[in-house]
Amino acid sequence: MYKLFFDLVFKRLDPERAHHLGFGWIRLLARVPVLRTFAAAYLAPRHRELRTEALGLRLHSPLGLAAGFDKNAVGIDGMAMLGFDHVEIGTVTAQPQPGNPPRRLFRLVPDRALINRMGFNNEGSAAVAARLAAREPVFRTTVGVNIGKTKVVPEEEAVADYVTSTERLARHADYLVVNVSSPNTPGLRNLQATESLRPLLLAVREAADRTVTGRRVPLLVKIAPDLADDDVDAVADLALEIGLDGIIATNTTIARDGLGLTSDPELVAETGGLSGAPVKRRSLEVLRRLYARVGDRLVLVGVGGIENADDAWERILAGATLIQGYSAFIYEGPAYARALHKGLAARLAASPYATLAEAVGAATREDGSRGDGAGGDRTGKAAA
Repeated sequence: MYKLFFDLVFKRLDPERAHHLGFGWIRLLARVPVLRTFAAAYLAPRHRELRTEALGLRLHSPLGLAAGFDKNAVGIDGMAMLGFDHVEIGTVTAQPQPGNPPRRLFRLVPDRALINRMGFNNEGSAAVAARLAAREPVFRTTVGVNIGKTKVVPEEEAVADYVTSTERLARHADYLVVNVSSPNTPGLRNLQATESLRPLLLAVREAADRTVTGRRVPLLVKIAPDLADDDVDAVADLALEIGLDGIIATNTTIARDGLGLTSDPELVAETGGLSGAPVKRRSLEVLRRLYARVGDRLVLVGVGGIENADDAWERILAGATLIQGYSAFIYEGPAYARALHKGLAARLAASPYATLAEAVGAATREDGSRGDGAGGDRTGKAAA
């Protein structure tokens, strides 16, 4: 039914307008107790074997919603109702900003991909913090908060900008993510260089610890698939050195590798970050490389082109404790999480592993024992 509706309605709308329309319906459904109970019972059934512990948190499953869908923390319960067991809001910036001018979101339907140059459009960390503080949760959901740099803030003042958001938001976050990998904020990706990333992460860590008492807020960094392999290694080493809790691999890509089915070359030529099926290969390579470097000392979150249970299982075997979806949800619709959970439970049952935790990194470890290292591209050449 959703695919029919997508073809008849959503495909005819501007993608951003369709997003607001669909998200609005989800939020409305979640406000009606009897409807949300029925929806959650069908779309988010629990599978005991998928229970996951990560970042000191207990989750019903490893699947979460990637940042970018709910930028302002307005629909957390709606997304939990659809089966996402952690919801990463944002990206949130210290100052409110409108983002880039429309049109800024594009569907590449035959490639099951999206291109976006949204530009961190959000209400700002003060408004989002107030909303989170006032929230009365309906479902038990892990909430991640993804923070980024305000566009008008110069690069040399980026640390203070992130610290402002951290001071406002950390107390409301089950985990915190430093986003330095969006291609749509000028200069942002320069912060992935370790000489810039080190002081940024240390400052955010200190601000979170100073602001939140009684618990330690887990801190992760989200990196781009376009990093060269040596730079991926450098980020992994830095994360271990400074005691980071995890790495999210990966954000969108500026590369256009993997495209080929889309008939409209004008869409392919649009600037912005590419997500969905075409980024799958490189995101998996980065994940494997990270796990080969850090093992189980960090929590790795696999995101990018996870369309179904096979993709999810492959990321877990490669080293991901948690996984996230976004673009595939747009194409698959409300039953995306239900189908993925059912398939993932079946794959675990058919495997030699008793738990998901045993399966995490198993394929990468086997590759390493054969001398294959991370099992990915070891040439040091970035996808570009």
